Amino acid sequence: MKMEARRFLLLLFLLSLLSISTAATTRKIRARKPCKSMVLYFHDIIYNGKNAKNATSAIVGAPQWANRTLLAGQNHFGDLAVFDDPITLDNNLHSTPVGRAQGFYFYDKKEIFTAWLGFSFVFNSTEHKGSINFAGADPLMNKTRDISVIGGTGDFFMARGVATLMTDAFEGEVYFRLRTDIKLYECWQQV
Repeated sequence: MKMEARRFLLLLFLLSLLSISTAATTRKIRARKPCKSMVLYFHDIIYNGKNAKNATSAIVGAPQWANRTLLAGQNHFGDLAVFDDPITLDNNLHSTPVGRAQGFYFYDKKEIFTAWLGFSFVFNSTEHKGSINFAGADPLMNKTRDISVIGGTGDFFMARGVATLMTDAFEGEVYFRLRTDIKLYECWQQV
């Protein structure tokens, strides 16, 4: 009799846990408005062995079958590039930069053209001081891609949000421009 009562109580407990976890996963999520939004462009000029004066990025790691001057075949799989790209308010490479995009990306799939990014926007303008940090997968064949805003400094202290990337221009394997639509959902004011 005691064993049946224990089984019944255990079954009742497990059913209540199941109903609680089901209820928690079906709850409606409220849409939040960003506390700050901005659109910036960053311009990447990949070193190709002939453009050292203008290059803002370089391949620093490559698979054994490739070299570090030209991007590898097979969707550039295995290439690791570091960059220090100008950030502008519009899509003109020759506009006055408001900061630098500094970080790296590596091509991480053979089957499809995709990369993983880790970088910061470091601001040097009178409008903004500090940095915004980003990380995430970049499936390059998609028209728009979202990556995470994972922190920041200065005006963007501990910022969190989403950045939607869109390839705005692409010139062979030497130049590309990304439109970066940043929406911050956690903004802190330093006092």
